[in-house]
Amino acid sequence: MNLFEWLRQQNIRVNNRDLITNAFTHSSFVNEQPSNTHDNERLEFMGDAVLQIWVSTRLYLHEPILHEGQMTTIRAQLVCERALANYSRQLNLNQFILLGHGEEKSGGRNRDSVISDMFEAFIGALYLDSGMGSVDVILNQCITPLLTNAETLIVTDYKTKLQEFVQADLRQSIIYEVVSMKGPANQPEFEVEVKLDHLVMGRGQGPSKKKAEQNAAKDAFSKLVR
Repeated sequence: MNLFEWLRQQNIRVNNRDLITNAFTHSSFVNEQPSNTHDNERLEFMGDAVLQIWVSTRLYLHEPILHEGQMTTIRAQLVCERALANYSRQLNLNQFILLGHGEEKSGGRNRDSVISDMFEAFIGALYLDSGMGSVDVILNQCITPLLTNAETLIVTDYKTKLQEFVQADLRQSIIYEVVSMKGPANQPEFEVEVKLDHLVMGRGQGPSKKKAEQNAAKDAFSKLVR
C-alpha cells in the first residue's frame, strides 16, 4: 500500500500530491536527488503551529475545566518529540518516509527525531491541502483518546518537590545516577537511583533519563513523607 492509498482509506481527499509527498521527504533524501526536490522542514514549521492550536483548543474545551497551568503541562506532553513519534508508529506512517541510503541504514526510519518531524510536516501539509477537517481525521485517532482522561497526563515535578523537602538541611546533597539502560536505541528503558548524601533513597524507571529521574524522586519523596 502506498501513501495515497492509505489516505483514501482514511477518507482524506488529496488536492496536491506533491505537497503531501513533500511532508514525507527527509533532507537526506533530497541530498541524493535532483535539486527540484524539497525536504519537509518548512512543512514541519507549519505543522507545529497547527498541532499547537488543535491541542490547545481541545484542552480549552475539555470538561472538567482545566486551569492554564494544567493545559500547558498536558499540551507539552501531547506534542513533544516522543509523543509525535509514537503517533507516527501507531498509524504506521514511518513506512512512507523518503530517506537517503545512509539515513536508512542508520535506523532513521524508527528514530524519534526523524519521524516526529515527519508527523509535524504531515499535519502541516494536510492543513494546507484541505484544511482542519483532514487534520481532525488523523489527530482524532491518536490524540483524542488521550484526552478522555487528560488529568492523568499531568506530571508532578517530584525532583523539585524532593529538593524543596531536603533544602532545609544544606548538608544534604541530591544526586541522580543511571544504573542501567535496556532495550533498543529507539525504545530504551532507563533505571535511575536518587541518593541523599550517597544513601540510595529511591529508584525509578522510564523511557527517558528525565522520566526515570522523576520516578526515582517520586519514590524517594513518598518514603520521606511517610
